[in-house]
Amino acid sequence: MTTSERASRRCVVWFGQPTTEERAGLAHAGWRTRVGDAQLRDGVGMRRDDIVVAMADLRHSDADAVSAMGRLMDNHPWLPWLAVVLQQTAASTPEVERILRASADFFTEPVDVKRLIETLTRIGNGWLQVAENTDIPGIVGAISPIMRATMASLRKYAPVELPVLITGETGSGKEVAARALHGLSARCERPFIAINCGALPLNLVQSELFGHERGAFTGANARRVGHFEAAAGGTVFLDEVGDLPLDAQTSLLRLLQEGTLERVGSSQSIKLDVRVLAATHVDLEKAVAQGRFREDLYYRLNVLRLHMPALREREGDVELLAQHFLDAFRLRHHSRARAFSNSARQALRGFAWPGNVRELLNRVQRAAVVAEGTLISAVDLDLQSAQPITANHSSLDLTRVSAEREAILKCLHECHFNISECARRLNVSRVTVYRLCKKHKVALDELRDGDRPSAGRRIVGANGDGSAVAQGM
Repeated sequence: MTTSERASRRCVVWFGQPTTEERAGLAHAGWRTRVGDAQLRDGVGMRRDDIVVAMADLRHSDADAVSAMGRLMDNHPWLPWLAVVLQQTAASTPEVERILRASADFFTEPVDVKRLIETLTRIGNGWLQVAENTDIPGIVGAISPIMRATMASLRKYAPVELPVLITGETGSGKEVAARALHGLSARCERPFIAINCGALPLNLVQSELFGHERGAFTGANARRVGHFEAAAGGTVFLDEVGDLPLDAQTSLLRLLQEGTLERVGSSQSIKLDVRVLAATHVDLEKAVAQGRFREDLYYRLNVLRLHMPALREREGDVELLAQHFLDAFRLRHHSRARAFSNSARQALRGFAWPGNVRELLNRVQRAAVVAEGTLISAVDLDLQSAQPITANHSSLDLTRVSAEREAILKCLHECHFNISECARRLNVSRVTVYRLCKKHKVALDELRDGDRPSAGRRIVGANGDGSAVAQGM
């Protein structure tokens, strides 16, 4: 089914009485309105690929209708719900409060149809993105532009029989990307073996990776097949490849160049067909310069490069990922929580996520355990000190700009203002580094001077008249 065909099957099931203006606005935006009655208990009918949002309209509902609406929401926890109330509606009553807390958003009379459509579009795009990503195993929550570009590269690299070097911060999903590359390749029916190079005992790295013969060393009582042989015909994923000792790097280089390996204690070459994917969160170029990583191996691994962006760079993905993790948790464990409150969603968007997707997963799972109600709060996520619910978009934008500015400053200082080195570390071009400096009013010459022991760090700001002024940091 095409995107346009799915879009034509977007529906708002409106439990209540939508106005003519509301119906017309939804129809103009491509949403069909179907009126339902919560007291009839007839549920929500939908086809498999429908995009459905339910509306709890409390404007003309008595106590019985409100109670019936609450029961309907309990019976359809997988549906995204919205609510509309009169301005004078008493939200302090337990039934109404429960409905409002369980809704992704709520509106007061008269309904701001433009904001309603924007909310429906956000919900619908998230639903549609999940459906469109079903051909990428393990990948969800990729509606941000930076992740769309990453997924396009992933699809392009998957069928190519070449090594891929996957870069990114810890917890950004490098192994998920490696599994997706394998799952979309012609090797998908063959083994996929993931190896954490940093966790291998130094004295057993060669044996673990390439195997050994009986009697090769003390304790080698039988022949052992290494991880590469076990993955014959499939894919080996070397996580934290920069931690490999130099002798193992030499053996890996031979495998990549000649397609052969030798078990420890043997001089016989074994022909092997295996694709190698590698990942690192450290700067391999710097490791090469320091003599800790073979330059020829680096170029063999870095044939294709896939960068996994940090979660803070993936605008719009956090809420979708959080709901996915919560839904997956509820399939395995009992939990009353089924969605996130407005304050929790605001906190999710405002947090910097230093631990990336792994940290998000851990916080959502913890929140699902400790939450007392159907909605997870910012306190449950331990994000109560993040952006308050009253924060506006401009303050969130300032937070992002500040984080970007600090990142470029930190990298520049660590690289001693070597623009080429800074560009490599940030995985951007030199032009981009200069553009970021200009954007954040970073004066490189003054920073270089300020980095000397006799001076403080200085950044160029602006006076009210637009003239430059140096500010101490």
